[in-house]
Amino acid sequence: MPNKTFGLLLPNRRNFAKAMYTFIGYVFPFDVSNYSDKQEIRRKLGYGNDPLLICSLGGTAIGKELLELCGKAYTIAKYKIPDLKAVFVTGPRLAEDSLNLPENIELRGFVPNLYEHFAACDLAIVQGGATSTLELTALRKPIIYFPLEGHCEQANVSRILQQRGSGIKSRLSKTTPDLLADQIIKIIGSNVTYPEIPKAGAQKAAQYLAELLEKFAK
Repeated sequence: MPNKTFGLLLPNRRNFAKAMYTFIGYVFPFDVSNYSDKQEIRRKLGYGNDPLLICSLGGTAIGKELLELCGKAYTIAKYKIPDLKAVFVTGPRLAEDSLNLPENIELRGFVPNLYEHFAACDLAIVQGGATSTLELTALRKPIIYFPLEGHCEQANVSRILQQRGSGIKSRLSKTTPDLLADQIIKIIGSNVTYPEIPKAGAQKAAQYLAELLEKFAK
């Protein structure tokens, strides 16, 4: 949070937030420690040992251009990594038949528990939404993310990711298939070293709620 005031004679934002809010960390629908064995997750999901690229839009209908860019980049990268496997996830709102993609890409619509596929992958390319990027950060996966330009919420998520040193931020309007292919070749399967993300948000929220209910019950 920027260390600024709300306005003339108004309080400092950071100090106000610390005084008025309790920050509990992030809430994930899974226990990160259960997804440390990539090969086990791959066997469960039916993946082999080939380098695995996941390209996903999350829940938005915006992203046709991003997936098609990924498709072109994948074709280029595959010349250098012949056994590269790609799974493209359109999400629930983008029609699969609206996309112009190479034939050797596995295309899926809505994928329940997408975080399991993130845990199995060697690189994920996503938009800049909080769910996908923070799940990938918690799983410590290489990420290339494309925040929607002019989108205030994704700009804030991007700021958090940059503070944590998580992923590579890219701009769709400035990225060519060759540039994206070079990034894929360079970082797929790499070990990431960004700091561990606070993951116990659900447990802390439950604890604070229990204490609050006990207080009002007295």
